[in-house]
Amino acid sequence: MIELVVYDDYQTLSRQTAKYIAELVRKKPNTVLGLATGSTPLGLYQELVHLYNEKEIDFKDVLTFNLDEYVGLPKEHPQSYYYFMNQHLFSKVNIAKNNIHFPRGIFTDPKEACREYEKQLTEVDHIDLQILGIGSNGHIGFNEPAKRMTLDTHITDLAPRTIQDNARFFNDSNEVPRQAITMGIGSIMRAKTILLMAHKESKAEAIDAIFSGVVDPNLPASILQLHSNVLVLVNKEVANRLHYRPPTIMVNQ
Repeated sequence: MIELVVYDDYQTLSRQTAKYIAELVRKKPNTVLGLATGSTPLGLYQELVHLYNEKEIDFKDVLTFNLDEYVGLPKEHPQSYYYFMNQHLFSKVNIAKNNIHFPRGIFTDPKEACREYEKQLTEVDHIDLQILGIGSNGHIGFNEPAKRMTLDTHITDLAPRTIQDNARFFNDSNEVPRQAITMGIGSIMRAKTILLMAHKESKAEAIDAIFSGVVDPNLPASILQLHSNVLVLVNKEVANRLHYRPPTIMVNQ
């Protein structure tokens, strides 16, 4: 089942999502979280750090699995996703380093790097809560539009639109890596609960694909309508641009 949750603004969306996660961790201290990077979940991580400082959440036993990483960027690179997560969350809370899981961006054998991460994912059975953003072309993780969807961790060529969208984080668009290693669609769909966040109007067209009733590999996020528990969290600006309106919860706080 998919529900649309509409918040007044991005700050409220981020704060309420952080509270949702904190409540889950209180009930299950060893919660397995699937995490995303980029500008969309940045407010969420700031709110989680705030809750940690207020002693409202304890990350001591939490396990995390990130969706993806750029191929060719070491952990220490300022634009690597590991660096992003460390700067905005990991270094600011009490999560154990060996509980942090990331696909490797540097490797000699791409197949082995993918098998290694997929093995780590299967060892925990499933992710309790998967946080997703969405690309303007409908990608989730770095599962780009394609003729078919790839279930397991894999290396993907980034679509031109994705490269263009991500160029703002680099000094030059030529610096944007052309490949990424990403959790596959199957791994994402094994999560018990999925929260997809979006707060930019440019994402509305991609979000419509989730509610269209059609699963299309050219719009990877459309697969989410087959999942049993998905919450799509948006602000009013995004909601007002949607053509398809599933069961909707309005949050005004």
